[in-house]
Amino acid sequence: MQYTVSASALLAIIIFLRLRRRTEARSRFDETVTVVSAVTLGVLIAATPLGNALSSIVASFAAATH
Repeated sequence: MQYTVSASALLAIIIFLRLRRRTEARSRFDETVTVVSAVTLGVLIAATPLGNALSSIVASFAAATH
């Protein structure tokens, strides 16, 4: 039996755990690493069908507000 782990799922778990910490305990470098991780997660998700669906939903909300 072989298991695979999606890179985007693993990155989402890491970001979730990093964001649970208190804001006062973070350094600037720690915040930068969190932001870079979140942007990387966005890029990984954008290439999937789920990312395309989310993009179209956000686009329809944006069009409805104008």
